[in-house]
Amino acid sequence: MRADFDSEIQTPPAPENYPVRLGIIGGGQLARMAASAALPLGCEVIVLEKNPHSPAARLSPDSIVGDWSDKATLMKFAERCDVITLENEFVDAIALAALEKAGHKVFPSAACIAVTQDKLTQKQTLQNAGLAVPKFRAVNSPAEIISAAKDFGWPLLLKTRRNGYDGKGNFTVRSEMEVEAGWQTLGGGKNELFVEAFCHFSKELAVIVTRGRDGATVVYPVVETIQRNHVCHVVKAPAQISDNLAGRAAALAQQAVEAVSGVGSFGVEMFLSANDEIAINELAPRVHNSGHYTIEACHCSQFENHVRAVLGWPLGDPRMVAPAAVMVNLLGTEKTSGQPLGLQNALRQAGARVHIYGKLTSGVGRKMGHITVLENSVETALAIAERAAKEIYFGAKS
Repeated sequence: MRADFDSEIQTPPAPENYPVRLGIIGGGQLARMAASAALPLGCEVIVLEKNPHSPAARLSPDSIVGDWSDKATLMKFAERCDVITLENEFVDAIALAALEKAGHKVFPSAACIAVTQDKLTQKQTLQNAGLAVPKFRAVNSPAEIISAAKDFGWPLLLKTRRNGYDGKGNFTVRSEMEVEAGWQTLGGGKNELFVEAFCHFSKELAVIVTRGRDGATVVYPVVETIQRNHVCHVVKAPAQISDNLAGRAAALAQQAVEAVSGVGSFGVEMFLSANDEIAINELAPRVHNSGHYTIEACHCSQFENHVRAVLGWPLGDPRMVAPAAVMVNLLGTEKTSGQPLGLQNALRQAGARVHIYGKLTSGVGRKMGHITVLENSVETALAIAERAAKEIYFGAKS
């Protein structure tokens, strides 16, 4: 009897494709939040990151410590994954194409990353699709910057074509006197640069768009972002603009992701001018800081929908569950320990949802966490979020 009973309860062998092994290249906070969304769906998450103590690696005991720019390491990682996605757009597109050629599933695709990781190519692609972008031009010398300014006017933005984020890779050139400084700061002559006309905007807007492998798309609410020194400090959801403007911005964001054949959650940043014109600033082929509020504020977060999209699963509901939400970033002010101080005081703020990313060290302007508040109005949510954010600091309190 006992032998028969044991045979009846034996677990059948798992199918080869279960559980799904989702590989994430990069181990920062974006990968951590994506992994947090994937685990409840029954996925195994494998992270590739040089830092053995990265935020995402702590959620993934199967992680690989290594350099994603090394072809052998990248291929070894891919062989352990069913589907591969990216936390950032800095992985070389040629290396991703090699993974695809070897039969691995990569989303967004290598072709999409090739278009988007070069910001000049990205701008050209969006412009060729008939989408509004600021005027831009490739430059190969300081003289060409001055020539562009004759058409665009001062100030103008000098940018690196690749590897720029959070203001890194940008230089605002206000006059001919600053051209040489900008050229040297961004490594002109070594790095490929381009210039962009300065946009005198009234608001900075952003939209998260998630597009599936089958082309199915969901669009999150249009939000307003508040930037300081090119780093996002506050996100207000929804943006306090007319329904007509919100509809135009949402449509423009969706068209931008379709123009680059994106798969997954993409962040689309836009400028709103004083006369209600909307232009795309840039597009990020990944989950995005402007969409962190969706974890608590939407039926299905940008992270869960990203996982669903790259795995080819049905997309979830992007609608908000509350009238308003605000996210405030927690930024480092000096090079010090990553331990959050004042956390208990922040937690006393009713309604404040605190996210600490688990980075071991802090730095000036480094994103260490964020706080989200859901309320009946943006103004009330902002007041609570800012009170809670002021309680948390890293190193000496400013």
